[in-house]
Amino acid sequence: QVYLVESGGGLVQAGGSLKLSCRASGINFSIATMNWYRQASGKEREAVANITMNGFANYADSVKGRFEISRLNAWNTVFLQMNNLQPEDTAVYYCKTRWKNRDFWGRGTQVTVSS
Repeated sequence: QVYLVESGGGLVQAGGSLKLSCRASGINFSIATMNWYRQASGKEREAVANITMNGFANYADSVKGRFEISRLNAWNTVFLQMNNLQPEDTAVYYCKTRWKNRDFWGRGTQVTVSS
């Protein structure tokens, strides 16, 4: 069974930082592309960043230069370092991967940025 468990969310003031973690189990993590998505209240879920098995990263334009995705294969964990957070970054952040032609999602972690 595949499990993705996010952690690290919380309440932070604008301009602050948070680091999210997502630990995976049930997959060969070292070859999996890992993704971060977010969903703000009343909005559709959107892609934030992803990282390939080789460490290549892609970012949504809205977070480029502020967020950094990384992975530690020894820990089966992907991270999302979020800097200079703004109120519009407030959302539930989800970890996602595709494994054996199926998408798997974590339950999400809430990030709230106060102005």
